[in-house]
Amino acid sequence: MSDIIAPLVDAPSIESKSGSDAARIAEVKAWLASQFEAAGKEVPEFEYNSRSIAHLYNLATISQAKTQAANIVAADFRQKAAEYRSQAARMREILEASGLAQESLPSNIVASAQALANVANLLNIRDTELSSFLIAMGDISLRKTSVEEKRAKVEKDSKILLDYIRKAITRLSDLKRTHAQLEDHVAPCEVQMDKWKTNLAVMASKERQYNQQYANYKAALNRVGYTPEVSHGVLVEMAEHRKELEKKTEPILDTLRSYQDLPPDKALAALAIEDKKRQYAAAEKYFEDVLHSALSSTD
Repeated sequence: MSDIIAPLVDAPSIESKSGSDAARIAEVKAWLASQFEAAGKEVPEFEYNSRSIAHLYNLATISQAKTQAANIVAADFRQKAAEYRSQAARMREILEASGLAQESLPSNIVASAQALANVANLLNIRDTELSSFLIAMGDISLRKTSVEEKRAKVEKDSKILLDYIRKAITRLSDLKRTHAQLEDHVAPCEVQMDKWKTNLAVMASKERQYNQQYANYKAALNRVGYTPEVSHGVLVEMAEHRKELEKKTEPILDTLRSYQDLPPDKALAALAIEDKKRQYAAAEKYFEDVLHSALSSTD
């Protein structure tokens, strides 16, 4: 049931909307025809769609409102002009009745009156009373004072801006000079940087080499049982013991060398070699005992 009633309810709204669009189109066409007719041209053909009609309707509404306002102002001006003309006619009649018509006055008086009228028009006053002139002159003086104050402020601001501009120009010149100097130093600096990069690579290689050597030396010291507690004095003492052992083993080595000159006798040679081996082993054991005792005393 609701599906049947809904179209019946919406039908009047659709008809009213289409009617308003048609009225707008007719109004827009009439406005365009009047405007182009006033300009002596024909209305160009274009497509009337909802967007263009809405835009043109707004323009027509605004134009008509402004035209109506202009007509009201023009009618007011025409009314005032008629009033001024009637007032001028009455004043002319009064002046002629009083014998003060423009034709009967001297030329200098007419020129003065014309100058006075021009000044009144320039000052935008309705009459030539002294009070009106004084008020207008006072207003001009106030405006002059305001303009002078604004001019002084503008001059002050312009001086400040000029000072800023001069400083900015100076800084710009300094920046340009610095930029030129930096550009001149780019090539030498690039060469120096390349040298530094090369030296840095060499130093990095040397660092790796020294670190490897340090690790090797440290491993060798660990293998021989070196500890940081072994001082120079201990090393000197061990060197002295080594010299003593060399003194003790030197005769044994001399004896062994002398055996090399003897005729070969395997039995005697074997006995002598065994005896010297025992002596050499005893000397090595003595050296090790001295070394261990030195290390233990240091600890």
